[in-house]
Amino acid sequence: MFDVLGMDATAEVVYREMLAHPQGGVADLINRLQLPEQAILTALDTLSELALVRRSSEDSQSFHAVAPHLAAEILLARQRTELAAQQQRVQEAQAVALQLNSESMQGGDELHRLKGADGVRDYLATLYAEVGRELLTFAPGGAQTADNIRSSRPLAEDLLERGVQLRSVYLESARNDPVTMAHADGLAALGGRIRTVPSLPNCMIICDRRIAVVAADSDSDDTAAGAVVLRTAGVVSSLYALFESVWQSAQSLDETTSPVDTQRMNTQQAEVLRLLSLGHTDESVAARLGVSARTARRIATKLMNQLGARSRFQAGAHAAARGMVRP
Repeated sequence: MFDVLGMDATAEVVYREMLAHPQGGVADLINRLQLPEQAILTALDTLSELALVRRSSEDSQSFHAVAPHLAAEILLARQRTELAAQQQRVQEAQAVALQLNSESMQGGDELHRLKGADGVRDYLATLYAEVGRELLTFAPGGAQTADNIRSSRPLAEDLLERGVQLRSVYLESARNDPVTMAHADGLAALGGRIRTVPSLPNCMIICDRRIAVVAADSDSDDTAAGAVVLRTAGVVSSLYALFESVWQSAQSLDETTSPVDTQRMNTQQAEVLRLLSLGHTDESVAARLGVSARTARRIATKLMNQLGARSRFQAGAHAAARGMVRP
């Protein structure tokens, strides 16, 4: 019964026996309780430490048990003291955690490097908890993996429940993946806004127009290479302007890709031509569009045939000269 107050079972039995037979000594306790002498002595030490038993003022070889109501007050006071100490330790730990978090978020500079996928995830978990108004993301890589969806869905739902404006730009290739589209539709139903474009420059997150997180490797959506946290106002403003420019040209989920010229190229084909005109390889085009290298080669070959070009770069150059691709 008294275990919640810090008294073990043997000590409680000894204490109750001493209350019932206040004139008895250690030998009497051993005989009545049928416990080893060492167990009785250990229990008496425990009770003495709890201030529930003291040496008798009449007989130095005997012990006196404190009255139950006083014992309860003593034990409660002890618990209150320990609780207050524990609360103090918790407050000190919270203060240290806040300090470490502040140092981590600031990085001691306006540019901070996050190392590895785990470092990026830890930082984003902290960042999302502090978002107040708006979170903007570029999500290259095409279809989202099931693991990414499972880990990001609760965070996104929490942001939307808090009234945070959530806008994300996916690649058009993600439209071909039912799992990704189901995830996007679910977020849209909760108030999130999602659009798609043929290609994206990099993986990027902008928080409240004051912090930007950009993937360290622009040729891959893999976060193993880490990311860079930017806080310089001018840089973040420029990245925000980039997001808005891409957002305005992107298509919402309920829109279908539309032809962009008289040859009825869709936006993905037009983007392939634009990238080819800049000298990108099939592998680079595939990475930016979130498709396989085989698909990128197939699209490029088809466009070369349509334009009568002998090389991929020539196809892009012909398209640019005819005004078929955007700058």
